[in-house]
Amino acid sequence: MTSLLEVRGLTVELPTPAGWVRPVNEVSFDIDASESLGLVGESGSGKTMLALALMGLLPPGARVEGQALLGKDRNEVEEVKEAKEKGAREPGVAVGKNLLALNEREWRAVRGGEIAMVFQEPMTSLNPVMRIGRQIEEAIRAHESRLAAGDVKRRAAEALRRAAIPEPEVRAEQFPHQLSGGLRQRAMIAMALAAGPRFLIADEPTTALDVTVQKQILDLLDRLRRELRLGLLFITHDLGVVRQVADRVAVMYAGRIIEEGPARQVLASPRHPYTQGLLNASPTLERGKLSPIPGSVPQLTALPPGCAFEPRCSWRRAECVAAVPDLRVADPSHTARCVLV
Repeated sequence: MTSLLEVRGLTVELPTPAGWVRPVNEVSFDIDASESLGLVGESGSGKTMLALALMGLLPPGARVEGQALLGKDRNEVEEVKEAKEKGAREPGVAVGKNLLALNEREWRAVRGGEIAMVFQEPMTSLNPVMRIGRQIEEAIRAHESRLAAGDVKRRAAEALRRAAIPEPEVRAEQFPHQLSGGLRQRAMIAMALAAGPRFLIADEPTTALDVTVQKQILDLLDRLRRELRLGLLFITHDLGVVRQVADRVAVMYAGRIIEEGPARQVLASPRHPYTQGLLNASPTLERGKLSPIPGSVPQLTALPPGCAFEPRCSWRRAECVAAVPDLRVADPSHTARCVLV
């Protein structure tokens, strides 16, 4: 295993009154250390459900298939190196741990300690009756219970400082309602990184923030990713945000990834009609008129037999109705799930 996170065939099924549905359907991707993958799609495409599966936070009754392999941590890498130097066999599991196979007890060690998440709305994610500093301290104690109280407090202040929060000692004593939206989101980032995870999921962290604060949050995440060598899965519906923060882009539609490749290449030369539609529907300074995609994302209980985008696609052909297209190679690092490729 070479990537920090390797997801293979991830499928999530949920029970509904109309039967089982698949909000995430055979999703695969890789993310390296210090790399950012932007996950793009309309509301209801399965982005957040994918993130919850990687965090072990799916609703009761959910069924999960596939693998999400998190690579070795620094201590395990050192063990492997020492073993190879001594001529011994590599210790431990070569492919890292499969997140989808963890039980709840094992998840308590991994969640926050190795993989963490910044949720979409900080005001509903933060405890409204608990001071900011105490909430970050709680995240640290969950993974380092033997630390002295003074050390935990210093670590919490350091996390706030790393998240570029001014006067961290003062902010630590405040409640969430006393902070602005931007500071609340920074506090969420500080909490997520307090226990030193290697992989971070950011679920639309700039929603409801003004443009200036959005830029600050994006710059902060990009800086932390490079400094801490984090793998970053950045979930958004804003293609303008993807341009700023992502090395690669994966476009999701009706539970499947329908296009993936380097961010610049996908945004400059999209190969799937849905990606082209998203770009045409995004406002730019050069283009005065927007071209919305007709129709809406299909209900998961009534997906078409072939390509899920076929009913909305102006380029549809007979083979689009017959079966779900495979991912086809458009360029060596660029794939799209379309018969036109």
